[in-house]
Amino acid sequence: MWKDFSAGFIKKNKASSISIVTAAFISALFLSLICSLFYNFWIYEIEQITIDEGSWQGRISGIDESDLSIIKNFSNVKKAEINNTLSTEKTIVADVWFQNIRTVYKDMPLITEKLNLDSTAASYHELLLSRYMVHNPQDNSPPLLMAFFIALLLVVSVSLILIIHNSFAVSMYARLHQFGILSSIGATPRQIFTCLLQEAAMLCILPILTGSLLGIAGSALTIKIINFFAQEIAGRHNAVFQYHPVVFMATIFVSVLTVFISACLPAKKLIKLTPLQALQGTDELHLKKKKHSCLLCRIFGIEGELAANALKAQSKALRTSHLSLTLSFLSFTIMLCFFTLADISTNYTYFERYQDAWDIMVTLKNTDISEFRQGEELRNLPNVRNSLVYQKAIAECSIPETEISDELIHLGGPEAVTDNSINTEKCSYSVKAPIIIIDDKSFEEYCRQLNIVPRLDGSIVLNRIWDSLNSNFRYKKYIPFIKNQQRTITLQNIENTEISTDIPVLAYTQEPMTLREEYEDYTLVQFIPLSLWKQISGVIGHTEPETYIRVLGPEKVTLPKLNELQSEILRTLSQKDNILIENRIQEKISDATMKKGMILVLGSLCVLLAAIGLSNIFSNTLGFLRQRKREFTRYASIGMSPKSMKKMFAIEVLVIAGRPLAITVPLTIIIVGFMITASYLNPVEFLKKAPFIPVLIFFLFVFALVSLAYYIGGKKLLKSDLIDILQNDTMI
Repeated sequence: MWKDFSAGFIKKNKASSISIVTAAFISALFLSLICSLFYNFWIYEIEQITIDEGSWQGRISGIDESDLSIIKNFSNVKKAEINNTLSTEKTIVADVWFQNIRTVYKDMPLITEKLNLDSTAASYHELLLSRYMVHNPQDNSPPLLMAFFIALLLVVSVSLILIIHNSFAVSMYARLHQFGILSSIGATPRQIFTCLLQEAAMLCILPILTGSLLGIAGSALTIKIINFFAQEIAGRHNAVFQYHPVVFMATIFVSVLTVFISACLPAKKLIKLTPLQALQGTDELHLKKKKHSCLLCRIFGIEGELAANALKAQSKALRTSHLSLTLSFLSFTIMLCFFTLADISTNYTYFERYQDAWDIMVTLKNTDISEFRQGEELRNLPNVRNSLVYQKAIAECSIPETEISDELIHLGGPEAVTDNSINTEKCSYSVKAPIIIIDDKSFEEYCRQLNIVPRLDGSIVLNRIWDSLNSNFRYKKYIPFIKNQQRTITLQNIENTEISTDIPVLAYTQEPMTLREEYEDYTLVQFIPLSLWKQISGVIGHTEPETYIRVLGPEKVTLPKLNELQSEILRTLSQKDNILIENRIQEKISDATMKKGMILVLGSLCVLLAAIGLSNIFSNTLGFLRQRKREFTRYASIGMSPKSMKKMFAIEVLVIAGRPLAITVPLTIIIVGFMITASYLNPVEFLKKAPFIPVLIFFLFVFALVSLAYYIGGKKLLKSDLIDILQNDTMI
């Protein structure tokens, strides 16, 4: 009987059924999308770690070749191999893989003990193991990855419960009178509760399955979009969509649980009503405390006052909509403003600043500049305007107090402008001295640019320090660090300052060599030729492992020309495995593409958040005929025309859609103002590129859908027979 009763109600009340189906579909879609994306991001992270660092799980150093067979015969070891890259003639290093990865931290000490090695001989691929949720038992910090996902899933599920339970409430309370009759003739609360959950199951099984499958498809599409926008990023591999049956089972379980709790909340409230309360129909919206709305009343008259009271009465039902729409609109606006500011900042500090400093940048990993022999060959390539090879090192120098410039002394000395990066010693300052080691021919050209006689036996000193008292980091002003009197400078080994060497100073300059380098503010940068470095490298040491090649192409070069030049450079260089090559124009295009991709992904999340709020509004308006029929019957009985009722609906639409805008605009102004102040940007620059049009489109999108929801609900309400409602003796 109850099955027939439920089936009959579903067939005759398609509007409320559609509302429940839509709510279940959205919840399943959202949960499936989150689970699938998290799984794919997890797999991708493991793949990237494997590519960058290898797939080894444990590593043992200091073994003999005979020990390898002992390791392989260990019960849980899957395979073991000698790492030829790390092994030397004296020390052999073995990489170990395990069948059960969760026992790595137990098995490795047993293996080293069996080999009579110290426990320090064993090392673990902690980053990879942590991605498999395998953590060092001696590490007190808890595993955060799975905890984060569970917390995120819990937040989303609770949010969906708060949102979609209103759809069930609308449908269930529409039958309040029916259940009052059934209860009066002997139906128990348990039977009514079972009937309501039975209806929820009948309506939600198919939407949950469909939403879950579409969530999987949406995840696959998202992966493709990310691959498209990130295809030019160096060092990144393409993500391949993957899925596991366990993920699908988890998605279905969480979706069913979410829908079940959403259906239980209103069902439990309903069965607690007495038969008399149910027969009287307590589902009408009531205003507990009347509130006079001066603003709406003055602007729209009596309809504004009535609309304000109606919204107040619906505040609980619309609470989720207000929250989700406000958060989505605020998130969307702040996101666009943030990316606009980031774009302005990146252009100012990187692309525009260095656009004349490089066209092609080559990084030779684990290569010393003295080993590079193809500099002249690169210079002779047909489209190369200029080519420069350099490497970086670090040293220290001691500056006597008497050598500090008058401008710096006037500001209060180095202590007044620095961030404690300069150490004070007896009557002198210990200053970092970054070294730029340049190939001899490029150094001679630099000497000619400074109008000095080219020499290869000295240093050109970048003699400047940031005046942080009278300028900000965005628009820096520099003053001389030291007097231009020292003819030699003493460079010290950073680990042992007693080891030092004196080198001649060929010139002082405040304009650095045109390179794609950001020099530290409170240092004395040294530009020295390769010939001199060969003489002092044994004393100074501490070179970085990379050598860089800066190439300038033709004037007003285009992307095709740079791509062609990039291919010629790669053909010229033989060390293909350790080369990272960058193209200035392509880099700018890739940066813009990545930002568009991030905006698309984050914008889609904002739209999904808005969709949750909008679905709640549609659910609420579909229940107009039940919730507000008596309200508008009273208005009709005292002479209110349908035109005035439509005006009321229009005012409610304006308030619901306009409230997020009213909250977002001042908050955005405050937040963006803070970001502009913190980044020392000119507000006019931001206003020229501010995302007014996308924000307006998003607002109009929300406004249009809220209007549509009210149009559908209002049309149904105004078409109903209000005279029959007036004659209904159950009306209070």
